[in-house]
Amino acid sequence: MIETIVFDVGETLVRDDRYWASWADWLGIPRHTISALVGAVTTQGRDNDDALHLIKPGIDVGEAYRAREAAGRGEHLDESDLYPDVRPALAGLHQLGVRVIIAGNQTVKAGELLRGLDLPADLVATSGEWGVAKPSEEFFARVVEAADTAPERILYVGDHPVHDLFPAQRAGLRAAHLRRGPWGYLTADDPDVVAAADWRLDALTQLMPIMAELRQPV
Repeated sequence: MIETIVFDVGETLVRDDRYWASWADWLGIPRHTISALVGAVTTQGRDNDDALHLIKPGIDVGEAYRAREAAGRGEHLDESDLYPDVRPALAGLHQLGVRVIIAGNQTVKAGELLRGLDLPADLVATSGEWGVAKPSEEFFARVVEAADTAPERILYVGDHPVHDLFPAQRAGLRAAHLRRGPWGYLTADDPDVVAAADWRLDALTQLMPIMAELRQPV
């Protein structure tokens, strides 16, 4: 039985358009340009931040992030950044008795902003707070520690095969692939993803009937 469901953040719970739009504004380029470049590096299997290096070769992303924060143009999250199925899905899972954890590759500030949204989750943690990031074994070891249960009783939900699906399964967790965001749509029908995913989702609310069925007495 699944006791705990752990959710990725970017393009699983939270839309990334504000994030990329703010980078475009900071770098002084049209927003559609950065969107196109993010799509391009995605199809090439590269990290999303490589789009920033294409726009400004040699950019120190960490230094630029700090400069944006200092200028009052840093990270921001509010209710409008959440996908509409997030609150219903998380609340429904809680009602079924599932422990809900949010853990993804985000900054310390993003963790604070997420907790400020008062989501129906038992724990919110980020790679910045843990000091380890996906897809490392150490990150998923922290996930298991936070869930406080056996790995096979944990389901990790995310859109990115390399950062979410495959490393979660290597760590012994169950994994669901979400068809959402550039990576989720691009890889949804990839044979490796289809073969590896315990469940394939188009919406987070699909988890509720899945968990309800798993919890039925045999």
